[in-house]
Amino acid sequence: MDKVTRLISEKGIVIFSKSSCCMCYAVNILFKELGVKPLVHEIDQDPEGREIEKALVRLGCNAPIPAVFIGGTLVGSTNEVMSLHLKGSLTPLLQPYKAP
Repeated sequence: MDKVTRLISEKGIVIFSKSSCCMCYAVNILFKELGVKPLVHEIDQDPEGREIEKALVRLGCNAPIPAVFIGGTLVGSTNEVMSLHLKGSLTPLLQPYKAP
């Protein structure tokens, strides 16, 4: 849990992901196309991956991956991110983190 809370408090945008997950890939590509560079933490390549998944569920993630945090706040998984994007609400959330 400490690793998760540290990462989400230190970085503006954090995506907890798995390298073999197509939904994670889709979310990562969306953020890239929207002009932001999130910290992508591949939990399947982390020795503490199982503990990280459990911590994400305790933090309220319905699906442990992808788990997207913006400004230290849990946004959610693919469904929530895509819903925000389709409503036009995602871009304003990302604005402070866009590269100049």
